[in-house]
Amino acid sequence: MLKKALLLFANTFSISLTANSGYAMLGVIKNRFVDKYGWFTKEEMEDYIALAQSCPGPIACSSSMIIGYRAAGFLGAFFSVLGVLIPPFVMMVIVTYFYTFISTNTYVRYFIDGMQAGVCAMLTDVVLGLFDGVVRMKGVFYYVMVILSFLFVRFTKYSIFYLAIICIVVGIVKSLLVKRKADEQK
Repeated sequence: MLKKALLLFANTFSISLTANSGYAMLGVIKNRFVDKYGWFTKEEMEDYIALAQSCPGPIACSSSMIIGYRAAGFLGAFFSVLGVLIPPFVMMVIVTYFYTFISTNTYVRYFIDGMQAGVCAMLTDVVLGLFDGVVRMKGVFYYVMVILSFLFVRFTKYSIFYLAIICIVVGIVKSLLVKRKADEQK
């Protein structure tokens, strides 16, 4: 168990060191723990990511905690979260200390601009992976939910919290209706 927890730490540390946001990390985490190690199926990982998105706080911490716990229990969760937190903490200390130099340096600006393209590619991979789960559900309902959710986020000023509550309610109502229909057909 300790060996797996340390492997989780090493992986989440390296992912956190190279990825620039929690959402950008999700695609790398999926590739690492599903494709490379085979610890989870693609469907399990999608469930963990969906669960992590519904938890409060940074998505990187939530997803690493869930994945770490599922892979190696409490110790795995602890080391996974520690691995995710150390790189940004150290970077923030460095940036704070050298803020004047960093904020005025042209090469740092080029570096940051270049990283945006990479982050965009990683986010696109995550979105396509999550949409693949919607496609596998095979139903117009799910496509409509995706489109309406996108429109809600894009064109309203309401908190995403309300969207989450709405989606939960709609999901519960749909499940109850499907169960009721199945009971009537028996």
